[in-house]
Amino acid sequence: MENTARWDRRRFLGAATAVGAAAAGLAACTGGAGDDLAGEVAGERNLPAIEWDLPTSWPASLDTIYGGAVTFAERVTALTGGRFRISAREGGELVPPLEVLQSVQGGGIPAGHTAAYYYVGLSPVTAFGTALPFGLTYREQNAWLYQAGGLEMLQEFYADTFNLIQFPAGNTGAQMGGWFNRQVNSVADLQGLRMRTAGLAAQVLGKLGVTVQTLPGAEIFQALQTGAIDAAEWVGPYDDLKLDFPAVARNYYYPGWWEPGPSLEVQISLDEWNRLPSIYQDVVRAAAREANVDMMARYDFQNTQAMQELAANPNVQLLPFPGDVMDAAQNASFELFDELSASDARFREIYGQWSTFRGSIHSWFGVAERSFLDYATAPPS
Repeated sequence: MENTARWDRRRFLGAATAVGAAAAGLAACTGGAGDDLAGEVAGERNLPAIEWDLPTSWPASLDTIYGGAVTFAERVTALTGGRFRISAREGGELVPPLEVLQSVQGGGIPAGHTAAYYYVGLSPVTAFGTALPFGLTYREQNAWLYQAGGLEMLQEFYADTFNLIQFPAGNTGAQMGGWFNRQVNSVADLQGLRMRTAGLAAQVLGKLGVTVQTLPGAEIFQALQTGAIDAAEWVGPYDDLKLDFPAVARNYYYPGWWEPGPSLEVQISLDEWNRLPSIYQDVVRAAAREANVDMMARYDFQNTQAMQELAANPNVQLLPFPGDVMDAAQNASFELFDELSASDARFREIYGQWSTFRGSIHSWFGVAERSFLDYATAPPS
C-alpha cells in the first residue's frame, strides 16, 4: 500500500499542468443550448411572472456542487428573460439540508436541489436517483437516465410516492473513498469505525461493522475534528480541500465504490410543475441538462488540480482500499440489493431493469474505455 501511495504521489506531481486549457472548452458545453427556447419565450406575450426560491442541500462555500443549483436557477431566469426567476439558496437557509424532498413534498417550497439518496429512509428507490454502490459511472448513469428509460421510471415513482417530478441537474463523477484517522488494512479494521456517508452505502458499511452517520457537508469537519466520527467521505479533492479535511485526517482512500457516478437533481412539486406553461417546462428541462454537464466538467477540471496539491502534501497518504475490503463491500452491496428486491416491489422492478443495463454497458465500457485507460494511465516502463 505504501508503494502504491508513493507512485500515485509521483504521478500527480509529475502530471502535465496544461489541464488549464480544458477550461476554455467549458463554454462550448453550456453556451447556446437554450438560444431557440429563449427566442420562443421572447415571442410569447402572455407568459406569467413567477419567482421561486430553490433551497439546496449544499453550503454556498462548496461552489461546484452548490453551483449546479446556481447554474440551473440562472439559466431558467436568463432563458425566460427574467419572467420565470429562480434563486438558489444554500442548505439550512430556508430548510434543513437533508429535508429538501420532504419540504417539496409538503408544499413548503416549490422546488429544491439535492441528492435523492439522502432519502433512502423514506424509500430505498430514491438511491437510483443518485447512485448505488458498485453501480454506474457518470456517462453510464446518463445513458440509463436519458436513453434506457431510467428517468421515466423514477419520475413515475416520484409522482406516485412524493407528488413531485425530478430532473438530473449535476453529477460529481467517481468519488474518493474518504478520510480516515487510522489506516484500513483489512475488513477487520472496519469493525467499530464511525463514519460519515449517505445512501445505501450506509447499510452496506453497516453489514461490515461500521457505524454510519449521515451529515450535511457543512458539519463534517467539526465531527472529524472532535472525534465524533473516525472517517468521512464527501466528494473528492476539490471539495475536500475546501472543507480542510487534511487538517483533521491523514489517510485518504480510494475509490468511492459507493458513488461511481452520483447524480444530483432538481425536485419540483408536481402541483407547481403542472401549473407551469409548457414552454417554461421545456426551459426547466434544458437548464437541468446544462447543470448536469457543467457540474461534471467543473469537477473534472478542479479535481485534477486539487489532487496535485494533495499529492504534494507530505501529511496526506493516498491509499487504495485493500482487495478484501473491496470484495466484502461488493458482496454486501449485492446482498443488500437482493434483500431490498425481496421486500420492496418498486425497488425490485427498477433494480431488475437497472441491473440488466449495468451488465450490458459495463461490458461495452470494459472493451473500449477500460482498455484505453489501463494503457494510457499505466506508469512508464
